[in-house]
Amino acid sequence: MPATTDLSSPVLDPSNMDFLSILSAFDEGVIITDKAGRILFYNETQAKIDDLTEDIIGQNVVDVYSLDESNSKILQCIKTGLPIKGELFFYRTRRGKVANTIHSVFPLLRDQTVVGAVCFVKDYTLLEKTITATSWQEPDNHIGNGTRYRFTDIMGLDNEFLQAVRMARLAANSPSPIMLCGETGTGKEMFAQSIHNYSARGAQQFVGINCAAIPEHLLEGLLFGTTKGSFTNAVDKAGIFEHAHGGTLFLDEVNSMPINLQAKLLRVLQERKIRRLGGHTDINIDLKIISSVNNYDPHQAIKQGALRMDLFYRLCVVSIQIPPLRELKNGLELLTRHFINKNNLTLDKNIKEVSNVVMPIFRSYHWPGNTRELAHIIEGSMNVIEHGERVIEVSHLPLQFMKNNFQQSADNGNIFKTVSKSKKKEDMSDQTLGHLSTLSIKAHMQLVEENLPQRQQFREKEMVHNALIKKHGNVSAAARTLGISRQVLHYKMKKYILSRDDYTD
Repeated sequence: MPATTDLSSPVLDPSNMDFLSILSAFDEGVIITDKAGRILFYNETQAKIDDLTEDIIGQNVVDVYSLDESNSKILQCIKTGLPIKGELFFYRTRRGKVANTIHSVFPLLRDQTVVGAVCFVKDYTLLEKTITATSWQEPDNHIGNGTRYRFTDIMGLDNEFLQAVRMARLAANSPSPIMLCGETGTGKEMFAQSIHNYSARGAQQFVGINCAAIPEHLLEGLLFGTTKGSFTNAVDKAGIFEHAHGGTLFLDEVNSMPINLQAKLLRVLQERKIRRLGGHTDINIDLKIISSVNNYDPHQAIKQGALRMDLFYRLCVVSIQIPPLRELKNGLELLTRHFINKNNLTLDKNIKEVSNVVMPIFRSYHWPGNTRELAHIIEGSMNVIEHGERVIEVSHLPLQFMKNNFQQSADNGNIFKTVSKSKKKEDMSDQTLGHLSTLSIKAHMQLVEENLPQRQQFREKEMVHNALIKKHGNVSAAARTLGISRQVLHYKMKKYILSRDDYTD
């Protein structure tokens, strides 16, 4: 769609500006509006980002996009007169297209009065190295070759993380095998798919298999294929190696593969040939092998006898270390914001941030599940936020997360020592941990100053929590203790994600 403009605007007439032809050719999206938010100009790039085929000149941004005055970056800029620079922004067009972008909006002034705004939009999926953190995101559509991810979907600026991305790019077009080393939730699958799509094999098939998820007696036939008559009800069937021919095979958790099958895999890597189960002829294969281990250090898998040393050296020609979330110094806040923006669209919320009580809890947490765990915590918290609320508070965090957070503090010798010196950690019941998690929350709350609504909300959850502990999960008895009806207590338990089962003996 060609860039268009409204020549009739009495306040702002972009057609008279000599830079209009430059904006039309921008590889970033450009929108110009008047002070009411009426669209006067947008370029072809913006039309592609929004998947627009009709003319939207003269329409208001709140009519074209599923936005209002509280969340439209353009209207915010016009209202405040202040520029907005490089903000992550998810939005949905009225056609249903979801855009993942970075917005920069600047007020247009005439005689110190705001008369409009110009908005520059970068398509996030076309950017690299724009957000500090390791993550993964799920594009709306599969690429069509068995993948969903490209390097442009990987977000990061931390040096260790960028080094991993750089090595993955450099090794993508090499025939040498690659081993991805990282903890659960760091994005190994995303790296594997991105390597495939960056390589010359990108048009061919990507096949991924989790070696730990398939029973041992089925795995060999699944990998190598079968020949009719090789066992009861066996048929001639190609295996995964043949399906991946010409493309990439990703062997996830390869250390979970049976040792005898690892020997056969070693032969495949050496000879580039496979033989179907029960077959008598070799089949040539040409594919890229990417593997991962479910230990951060694959040498530990070798010591435990789970991974053959000779296979390791064949698979680990190129070793790429993906750092865990806790080792990335600068990314937690922006990554948290990224997931909030993403879930605002899917959950139809308008959450702005986490509170200054929650963020210290996040910073002190070990994140054993890494970015995947953070994504789930944010999504779970946003599901229980009531309409009109704009901030994720401590009371919104899942109870199990707070229990894990307390247990981590206990293991580190912090809160546990001051609260329960006489109790051994291994003897603690779930109720005890639940009760002590409240004390953990209190310790975090002392780090920052709260406002009154936050204090009241936390106090309410604490009282409900303690009443349920005292009455061993008896809702009627707990309600009488609190001086409220059973129905009101059920509502508050749902609000704070408190389950009766967590308090029963």
